[in-house]
Amino acid sequence: MTNEKSWFASKTIWASIVTIGLSCSGFFNGSLEGADHASLTDTIVQFLTAISGVVALFGRISATTLISRKEI
Repeated sequence: MTNEKSWFASKTIWASIVTIGLSCSGFFNGSLEGADHASLTDTIVQFLTAISGVVALFGRISATTLISRKEI
């Protein structure tokens, strides 16, 4: 890894941001009209969290460039 890229070009950074956002989504509960909607919402959020974790892991494993510290 000798090349550098800006932070916003990193798949790992974006997958991590999505994972954090989905993990925090429980703090922003809206009004749901029944247990069925709540169960479906929980299942979807858990699935998307798992997918973004896989993308983060794949991004880290497949990374070929460093993230530049100059633009932070």
